[in-house]
Amino acid sequence: MVMVRLNFLRSGQLALALALLVGLGFAGYGRAQTTAPVVELRPLRAVAIAPWREASASVLARNESRLSAEVAGTLLRWTVDAGATVRRGDVLAQLDPADYQLALTRALAAHDAAQARQVLTQSQLRRAQELVAQGFFSKEALTQRETDVQLAASDLASSRAALASARRQLQKTTLRAPFAASVKQRLAQVGEAVVVGAPLYVLVEAGASEVSAALAVDDVASLRRATQPVFETQGQRCPVRLLRLAGTITAPARTQEARLALSASCSAVGAEGRLLWQDSRTHVPAALLVRRAQALGLFVRQDGKARFVPLPGAQEGQSAQVDLPLDTALVVRGQNALQDGQALP
Repeated sequence: MVMVRLNFLRSGQLALALALLVGLGFAGYGRAQTTAPVVELRPLRAVAIAPWREASASVLARNESRLSAEVAGTLLRWTVDAGATVRRGDVLAQLDPADYQLALTRALAAHDAAQARQVLTQSQLRRAQELVAQGFFSKEALTQRETDVQLAASDLASSRAALASARRQLQKTTLRAPFAASVKQRLAQVGEAVVVGAPLYVLVEAGASEVSAALAVDDVASLRRATQPVFETQGQRCPVRLLRLAGTITAPARTQEARLALSASCSAVGAEGRLLWQDSRTHVPAALLVRRAQALGLFVRQDGKARFVPLPGAQEGQSAQVDLPLDTALVVRGQNALQDGQALP
C-alpha cells in the first residue's frame, strides 16, 4: 500500500515537471516571435546595377534606288549584272541614241541660224543709227531695227535652251550609277523597247550603313545617354552611334524608331540582330523589390525604422530605376516580412 502511494506521488511530480517544461517552452516561443526581425542593410551604391537594354534591329542601306529610263528607246546593251559592284558614274546600260542625235543636230542648226540673225540685226541697227545721224533715216525705222535686235536675241536664247535640252536628252540614253553601289537587280533586257519610267536596275548604296531599331518609348531616354551602344548579329558585336530618333510613335506597339550609324565593313545590309546598350541610370536588382498594397518598391532604413519607397514603373522580375542618394541604407535581406514604420535594429 505504501509502495503504491509513493509511485503515485512520483507520477504526479513527473507530470507537474513536464507541464512546467512545456509551459516554459511555449513562453520562450512567444518571446522569440516578438523579437526584432532579422534584416540585412547595405548602402545603395553597393547593390546598384546598370542593366543592359535591348531592341530588335536590322541593317539598312542609306539608299536603295530603282533606276528608271528617263527617255524612251530600245536597249542596245547592259554592262553590269546582279551582284556586281559599281562606282559612281559607271555606265550601266545604253539606249539607242540615234533619234536623240538627230534632235541634237536640228537644235544645233537652229542655234546657228539664230546666232546669224542676231549678228545681222545688230549690223543693221548700227547702220540705221549712222543714217539717222546723217538725216537719211527716220526715227520710226530706227525703232524697228532696235526691235529686230531684241527679237533676234530672244530667238538666240530660246535656241540655246533647246540645244541644251537636246544634249541632255542624248546624255539620258546612257544610264549611269548615281553612287557607289552593289547591283541588287538587273531588270533591263537587250532589244526591249523601254518607256520613260521603266525600271532598269535596283542599286544598293555601298559605304556607311544604318541600323534601324524599334525602341519602347520608355527606353528612348536611356539610349540617348548610352555611351557605347552595339549592334549584335550572329555572335558579332559592332559599335554604333545614334544618328536620329523618329518624331512619331507607332501604334499599337508604341515604339519609336532609332537610326544609328554603322560601318559597312561590320555587317551586311539586310542583317537582322539586336541593339544593346547599358542604362546609365541607377537601378536595383529585382530581388530587392516587394509589393505593398498596389505598389512595387523597396524598404530603406530611416530614423531607425523601415520605410517603404514605391518605385513607379517597376515591374515584377525586372530591375527597377531608383532616384535615391547612393548612401541610402537599403534592406537587402528580410524585406518580405517588414511593414512600413516597423522598428529596425
